[in-house]
Amino acid sequence: MIASLSAGIVLGLSAGFSPGPLLTLVIYQTLRHSIKEGVKVALAPLITDLPIILISTFVLARLANFRTILGIISLIGGLFVMYLAYESFRTSRLDINVQEAEPQSLRKAAVVNALNPQPYLFWFSVGAPTIIKTWEENLFAALAFVIGFYACLVGSKVFVASLVSRSRQFFIGKTYIYIMRVLGTLLLIFTLLLFRDGLYLLGVLA
Repeated sequence: MIASLSAGIVLGLSAGFSPGPLLTLVIYQTLRHSIKEGVKVALAPLITDLPIILISTFVLARLANFRTILGIISLIGGLFVMYLAYESFRTSRLDINVQEAEPQSLRKAAVVNALNPQPYLFWFSVGAPTIIKTWEENLFAALAFVIGFYACLVGSKVFVASLVSRSRQFFIGKTYIYIMRVLGTLLLIFTLLLFRDGLYLLGVLA
């Protein structure tokens, strides 16, 4: 359970702090309106991701007996997490120039997140396989992964909104870069674990 919770925390923090349309919208709403509006945007994944989780888990669970398919999915998941690590390492700063952005409501934030391909890639290649694997071992471990992921995903964006409401310097200084480097290193570790699981399922590793 500790391992599942740790995986959820690291992946949630990485997704929460990484530059993207939703994080930009969090910053925009906070700067344009208030921290309350930024928090509303941060909650969007709780609305849009549930159908993705259910569908991806249902589909992949039906493939649970096909080790080759699951092995390939695990390797794809490893490549996706490696890409996230690469994005973390190459991050130099977060662009907070949102002067030309249009106002967005919570509803529009949900639409933005629903049309973002990353949640689909994550849950089909990493999230759902992790849930299925941990569910077979321990139901509470699977729940710990999901809770840890979303607590840190939403919590990190709320944290960003709080920082933005106080100071813009965080995003042009070194602190943000250091956070992304640490998360990138942790993501590389999870990449190796996903590759190991994939090769095991394919019979390459005993």
